[in-house]
Amino acid sequence: MKRRILLLSTVHPATDPRILYKIAPSLAKEYHVFCALPNAKSSAADGTFTMIWLPEFRSLFLRLLFSHIVVLYKCLRIRPDLVHIFVPELIPIAFVCKWLGANVIYEVQENLFKKFSIKTYNNAWLYRRLFWFFDHCARQHFALIFTEDAYLIEYDRLAHPAAIVRNYALPSFIDTYPAHRPLTGMSPEIVYMGVISLERSFDVIVVALATLKKCYPDFKMHLFGSLRIAQNEIEKLPGYDEIAENLTFYGYTDQKKIFGYARNAIAGIALLKPVADYPESYTTKLFEYMSLNLPVITSDFPLYRNVVEQSGCGFCISPYRADLLSEKLQWLIENPEERIRMGVCGRKSVEETYNWKSEEGTLLSFYRTWLKN
Repeated sequence: MKRRILLLSTVHPATDPRILYKIAPSLAKEYHVFCALPNAKSSAADGTFTMIWLPEFRSLFLRLLFSHIVVLYKCLRIRPDLVHIFVPELIPIAFVCKWLGANVIYEVQENLFKKFSIKTYNNAWLYRRLFWFFDHCARQHFALIFTEDAYLIEYDRLAHPAAIVRNYALPSFIDTYPAHRPLTGMSPEIVYMGVISLERSFDVIVVALATLKKCYPDFKMHLFGSLRIAQNEIEKLPGYDEIAENLTFYGYTDQKKIFGYARNAIAGIALLKPVADYPESYTTKLFEYMSLNLPVITSDFPLYRNVVEQSGCGFCISPYRADLLSEKLQWLIENPEERIRMGVCGRKSVEETYNWKSEEGTLLSFYRTWLKN
């Protein structure tokens, strides 16, 4: 009989690409997998694993009050052999599962010790203290998975095994979704995937696009991601009024829909300012753009330069330089052959190095070892 695995998050969306399209299908090759996420739908699993619905609340207080009761009930009902949690707020429930006999893996996807400085909600002093306490408890009692090598600097004293499973691209999944429509006309299209915030240089992007519009008034920019800026603040950004009609905000969107739009773009933008843990953490969108054959324009962090410049797949620029961003976008529009070459180089680099296949092997090996122990 296959061992029962419960993937659990009260925060990640039901179509989170790492959990739903990478980890769950990979584990389902060897285990009976249950995936519990907010607003999960059974149809999303394609019969390879079981989706479990959880309530959705943005407020941590409401999640503690309501979601965690549902989570505890589901855990007691499923009685998994292993629980894999993706957010630190679930550490107390993980201890209950451990007490009931389950193994536990705690996945660290961000360095909250640095990230709290830019969080705009669920950031109360009490939450910080609780996080610090439970996070240090988890280090002593659970196995840990990290999405970045740099997190080992913070998590340097662990009582149990740990593994690094990076969030690289999954080309086979991306290739399943072709362009929604053929590329027609002379209107350049640009794509942005990820959270939309000032820390991710949205103010710089707006100024750059206002400059670009002087030469290419009909350009289009597709923005896929949650807004972390109030609408009235967006409208005050310099240059926004000039380009508002060129922008389309889709909100958080399933990647299955995003890729169809992205294939027609001349570039993918992933600019992050050097705050919190950004300089030491890969932005996953970088590898997804590369897998889509798109040139990338990203921050000039050493970590990113090692990928982009060695692959020859785009540009690394200062996340504060709107003039450079505008200049690179115009260059890509006016040099289609070089643009195509960069896209091909990025895709090749993903296929050779930055792909999920190698990470899947690490994940499965770690699971086998931890369950055996």
